[in-house]
Amino acid sequence: MAAGVAAAALAGLAGCGGAPDGPPVLNWYTNPDDGGQAEIAAACTEASGGAYRIATSVLPRQAGEQRQQLVRRLAANDPSIDIMSIDPPYIPEFAEAGFLAPVPEDVAARTTEGVVNSAVEGASWDGELVTVPFWANTQLLWYRKADVAAAGLDMSSPVTWDQVIAAAQQSGKQIAAQGARAESMTVWLNALVESGGGEIITDPSPEAPEAIGLGLDSPAATKAAEIMKEVAGVAGPGFSTADEDQNSNAFQGDAAMFQVNWPFVWGKVNSAVEDGSVEQSVADDFGWALYPQVDPDTPSAPPYGGINLGVGAFSPNVDLAYQAAECIVSEENQKQYMLTNGNPAAKEAVFTDPEVLEQFPMAPLIEQSLQQAKPRPQTAYYSEVSESIQRNYHPSAGIDPAGVGPATAELIRAVLAKEQLL
Repeated sequence: MAAGVAAAALAGLAGCGGAPDGPPVLNWYTNPDDGGQAEIAAACTEASGGAYRIATSVLPRQAGEQRQQLVRRLAANDPSIDIMSIDPPYIPEFAEAGFLAPVPEDVAARTTEGVVNSAVEGASWDGELVTVPFWANTQLLWYRKADVAAAGLDMSSPVTWDQVIAAAQQSGKQIAAQGARAESMTVWLNALVESGGGEIITDPSPEAPEAIGLGLDSPAATKAAEIMKEVAGVAGPGFSTADEDQNSNAFQGDAAMFQVNWPFVWGKVNSAVEDGSVEQSVADDFGWALYPQVDPDTPSAPPYGGINLGVGAFSPNVDLAYQAAECIVSEENQKQYMLTNGNPAAKEAVFTDPEVLEQFPMAPLIEQSLQQAKPRPQTAYYSEVSESIQRNYHPSAGIDPAGVGPATAELIRAVLAKEQLL
């Protein structure tokens, strides 16, 4: 709380007409969290030895609204944006628009050393690192040990979606997945397509939007749609509006046998045990495994999420901002952020730390998942692509697996050609 008050005071100083006394103030625009980024800002301010002060300002809760606020200000060449916490899907758009200050080569080398594959890929655009990896996220397959044992499903090796669906059907249990018309729909489709060896976007065509290359008519995309429809049949009556929080709650009950979800569910069930709303036996029954495979012979490509740091192109303190960014993403800060806010690190070494392993016994699996994970479609037109997918693939129970992909590709091209509105 004290760090947040101090940050707000610094932000007020930065907005005054005259320059504040003392070192430069770096404005860091963060996504909402449990206060961890404000704490890191305070720690890095102290560690700078007076070279700079970091003030944090919290962006809206929804990633799309975060993007919108930042884009509007950067389009006006706003010099007050020094550091930004950016959701990875929007990084290509920021880079193409010239909103990001180039990452110095030495900074790029240091901040990608020992970092999981998906975080480096997600922080890059057009073969170049354009942001600094901060924290990474991925989805695991969570299962109820007792139900899986009763079904005779061996979870010691990777399992396929077909196996998971069959086990749920056999047991009369549900699979908790994100069926809502939301960003989570694109996350799910992309993971399925990538796991099947395909790509939603085959050519991003940044200079010719309507010529974008799309792989939504591929066998991998058709199989992905088939899986989505089959899961809808065993996901329960509220599937079409189910999001991550609802699925986490459902999994704490006795209806769901499996769920695909982010690691926050582990902290959530343990908090519920602590406050007495859930029995310890429920948490003890939680098991975890790699995201399901589409093909039994091909490793899955789990979802990748998280936050990377961009430095504003119009900042008067670019060099200092990159110094601060390096401090923010240090191994120690990533470790503390994972322990206090529950957000997994991007640095590999954090996942073998004894304190992290004690709190997150599945940490090695999270790291493996992040090494296999793939970013969502990388394109400067991500918003249009994702919204088109959400429109056509929802509700999943009603899609035509063979036709939904080509129809969505047609919609995306029409939207990018300004022939149709979303």
